[in-house]
Amino acid sequence: MVRPDLKKWDQNVEDMRRLSLEVPHPRSRERFQAMSMIDSGQKNASQWAKHIKRRKQTVLDWVHQYNELGPDSLHYQPSGGGRPNSMEPKKKDH
Repeated sequence: MVRPDLKKWDQNVEDMRRLSLEVPHPRSRERFQAMSMIDSGQKNASQWAKHIKRRKQTVLDWVHQYNELGPDSLHYQPSGGGRPNSMEPKKKDH
């Protein structure tokens, strides 16, 4: 079973719970809450993914990311995404 390695980053379940309540972005809070739930044994990654309606692989990615890069890696960073579709017609080059 994949679990967050809190000791590696000198953290504990209480740290994860606190961060899940204090960090500003809801997606970051969701990630810290996942670490808390999985580390405490309340749920595994699959159960937590189902509970929050995410893909299991997404939650597993969060755990691996945390284990490799530490807690700062769980803070949500907007990707910018694709360009929105414009309602304006495309201009023709003449």
